Amino acid sequence: MIQVEEALSIIAENSTNMPVQKIQVSKSLGYILAETVYSPIAMPPFRQSAMDGYAFIHSEKHQYDIVGISQAGDHSKIKLKENEAVRIFTGAHVPNNADTVIMQEHVMATEKSILITRMPEQFANVRNKGEQIGEEEVVFKANTLITPAAIGFLACLGITEVEVFKKPKVAILVTGNELVEPGQKLSKGKIYESNSVMLQAALQTIGIKKTKVYKVKDNLKATKKALKEILKKNDIVLISGGISVGDYDFVKEALLENGVQELFYKINQKPGKPMFFGSKNDTLVFALPGNPASSLTNFYIYVYPAIKNRMGFSDIHLKKMLRKLNDNVTNTTGKTLFLKALYDETHVTVLNGQSSAMLNTFAIANSLLIVPNDVESLKKGQLVTLLPID
Repeated sequence: MIQVEEALSIIAENSTNMPVQKIQVSKSLGYILAETVYSPIAMPPFRQSAMDGYAFIHSEKHQYDIVGISQAGDHSKIKLKENEAVRIFTGAHVPNNADTVIMQEHVMATEKSILITRMPEQFANVRNKGEQIGEEEVVFKANTLITPAAIGFLACLGITEVEVFKKPKVAILVTGNELVEPGQKLSKGKIYESNSVMLQAALQTIGIKKTKVYKVKDNLKATKKALKEILKKNDIVLISGGISVGDYDFVKEALLENGVQELFYKINQKPGKPMFFGSKNDTLVFALPGNPASSLTNFYIYVYPAIKNRMGFSDIHLKKMLRKLNDNVTNTTGKTLFLKALYDETHVTVLNGQSSAMLNTFAIANSLLIVPNDVESLKKGQLVTLLPID
């Protein structure tokens, strides 16, 4: 049995980036850039008007003759004199020697001239060439998450393709004779299976939208057969249940017989001690506890950073924060505790119902409070470390 930090270190060492692929910008949402992207053009590519109004050479004068018009999409070649102005629209080219645009609300206009009623500062309402970004400047560094705004920015620079890290194929294998699909009749001795939909939802929060779920009874032959196929087709395999030491827990044996290398088994923590982590070729395997709160805890602590690392994120772990504790907490287990908790702007409260089988508390928690294995007590008012999960 290993400590939490050692488990995290082993997972990080084995969670290498996925291969790189070229993808259309329009389809790149949620991917991580595998390259640094440079701008092929300046943006804006020419001096633009930020307003509908009139472009002119700033001076003491308030009256100007209108000598032309500049619409979006045109390239104005008009050369203004000091007493002249051009009617101009948002996004249109500003004549080369004009330095200021006045918004139309601040003039009295006729067909031939304008009278400025509120003089703007010189250079007002002109977007200079390269104001957003210059040609050959860095648009995004490698390992940047592509957001809707990032897609828009890449498109406005004329970039149609980018290199990204592939998203891993993830499969979930659920074990257990006692499990019944939600919606079916619940007979005695049975419980509804919830871990697969819970883990699928958790995966969606980090950009893994499609996950195939497999289900198998507590049987060594069936488990071994299912894993043989799953390991061939996926980059990450999550297994729910069957990893403890009971007479009907066959997952570890089935994994080893399928050539999966054991990298660690069992972590000195509560909940979630009976977890197996291994690999076969480039496929990572996480055999999670069957108890739902344990399974979800270990997803956040171990699976979450491994998948983000494979996807190319530079910041892979849940962010830590400090809050003042509302009540005393004791730890007589010698294990690292991950306690379901609720935090606000200043304090954190440990919730009742910390059992590894209870999801009702997890459903309202917004954080996991960490109690290190060598800490026996935390006092009310003490600053403690949290992992936000909201």
